[in-house]
Amino acid sequence: MAQRFDAIIIGTGQAGPALAARLAGSGMKLAVIERGRFGGTCVNTGCIPTKTLIASAYAAQLARRAAEYGVTIGGPVAVDMKQVKARKDKISGRSGNGVEQWMRGLENVTVYQGHARFESAHGVQVNGELLEADRIYVNVGGRALVPPMPGLDQVPYLTNSGMMDVDFLPEHLIIIGGSYIGLEFAQMYRRFGARVTVVEKSPRLIQREDEDVSQAVREILEGEGVDIRLNANCMTARRDGDHIAVGLDCASGAPEVHGSHLLLAVGRVPNTDDLGLDKAGVETDAHGYIKVDEQLRTNVPGIWALGDCNGRGAFTHTSYNDYEIVAANLLDNDPRMVADRIPAYALFIDPPLGRAGMTEREARQSGRKVLVGTRPMSRVGRAVERGESLGFMKVVVDAETRLILGAAILGLTGDEVIHSLLDIMYAKAPYTTISRAMHIHPTVSELVPTLLQDLREPD
Repeated sequence: MAQRFDAIIIGTGQAGPALAARLAGSGMKLAVIERGRFGGTCVNTGCIPTKTLIASAYAAQLARRAAEYGVTIGGPVAVDMKQVKARKDKISGRSGNGVEQWMRGLENVTVYQGHARFESAHGVQVNGELLEADRIYVNVGGRALVPPMPGLDQVPYLTNSGMMDVDFLPEHLIIIGGSYIGLEFAQMYRRFGARVTVVEKSPRLIQREDEDVSQAVREILEGEGVDIRLNANCMTARRDGDHIAVGLDCASGAPEVHGSHLLLAVGRVPNTDDLGLDKAGVETDAHGYIKVDEQLRTNVPGIWALGDCNGRGAFTHTSYNDYEIVAANLLDNDPRMVADRIPAYALFIDPPLGRAGMTEREARQSGRKVLVGTRPMSRVGRAVERGESLGFMKVVVDAETRLILGAAILGLTGDEVIHSLLDIMYAKAPYTTISRAMHIHPTVSELVPTLLQDLREPD
């Protein structure tokens, strides 16, 4: 006999737990199902552990530069990878345990640990037990894509998940993929002391960004000794004794790169292939993402999809915003849509890249008349004082409406400063709202008004 609930939530990534708390708080009887570790990608293999590792890598790099600041450190800087991993495990584990305790402590919530599969539009089976509800929320996240690369099945490789178990320093880490995940690991492990080669099939890194951003990021990484190989269109892999050889077929450089370890960072796929979605009649696209409307409803009444599995965002913050949209529509009589949000994200290399809205290329291709403001971080006093003046700021404005269309801040605290522009964009206020503001000196943010006071037509 089926167990009846008011709602079932499958997965405990960023959207699921918060939604569970809201629904349970409203008096609903819930089932929360988690097949693995509580907290999803962000807590276990994504944001929290990787940013913890990045912090260790930053400390190592700063220690190496101590003499630049007049600080003397006795002897060469050494990195204890076992201790680095232990620190990461402690911080990440505390977050995961917190999510689990939160869910198990909620009134009106029954937690099931096991793999969920749909049996019908309103029925889910877990551990041989049938659960039924009129509302089902799918929050199953995604995993690393393993590309159809010749020879890959013959060599050992790592993904972002496998990297979480590494407690040693690879001699030479080859990273397939020159985008956000790959570049963060590249700089991190170079700073830990490994030799690192990034292999990217496109003609430049982070292809979705403007060329000036892409080039600046490349220069930052190459300046730290990361080897970048672009235009690698016919990649292959094979064993070479104790090492791994990756064939590149690049336009320039050696046709192969030999390394000790291989990391795949070429994208993500949704965890939807083993949910039994066909039994519920839920539609997916060609890549397996669950199709949803602007309020995150699937084609089947009573089933929603939130987070990475719906293809409407690939970040922790978009997943959490999915929860906010669903909760607002269901409980608050506050109509909200996915279309309301402005794209925003960061690349957490050092210095970080903060991004909001359109790129300059997208804005110009839209047919708008645009104005662009740029400023190198070498002309930002706070960055110079900190000895961290790489990168630049850029903002794109609609010349007619005076609205900010997008911005990129590659530089010291760029991941934080970008929000001053993002908030103005959400307010739909003209750029003069911030260009005439008085900011605090000495900060990075104080140069945002200055940046907007020097807008020009692009060449």
